[in-house]
Amino acid sequence: MNWITRAAFVGAATAGGVVAGRAISARAYGRWPARLRAAKLPEWLVVTVHTSPAEIAPQSRLPEPLQRLGETVEVQIRPAPGDRGTELRARPRIGGDPQRWRELRLALRQSKQLIETGEILSPDEPPTTRKTALSRPLAYATRHAREEGRL
Repeated sequence: MNWITRAAFVGAATAGGVVAGRAISARAYGRWPARLRAAKLPEWLVVTVHTSPAEIAPQSRLPEPLQRLGETVEVQIRPAPGDRGTELRARPRIGGDPQRWRELRLALRQSKQLIETGEILSPDEPPTTRKTALSRPLAYATRHAREEGRL
């Protein structure tokens, strides 16, 4: 065996060892590709609002963003653990359509902002308003940023 063949063999064996090691560790931590599942939707979306339960829904009226969703959502208001305000919990009544969850997430964020600050805050506008190939991804991300991520 000449040195080129030997070097190729050692390189292939090293790469195979790395791949096998990663596969074993992924399997041990439950990330093995065979175990991939559909994204699990949460049971409830919850935000903690720094106010009393009576101030969240005075006269049994929910904040306007949640009222817009109407009877399609189930809402619960209860004290947050450790006297840290109030939990505002919500979930769709019908099915697990991801779009419905995004709308609910946006409504919860806006409701929290309305209760705590009195207005719905919007992100800063990009420095350019001209639509270019580079500004379109930023505009899209800004438009849809509140529909995903942590509450």
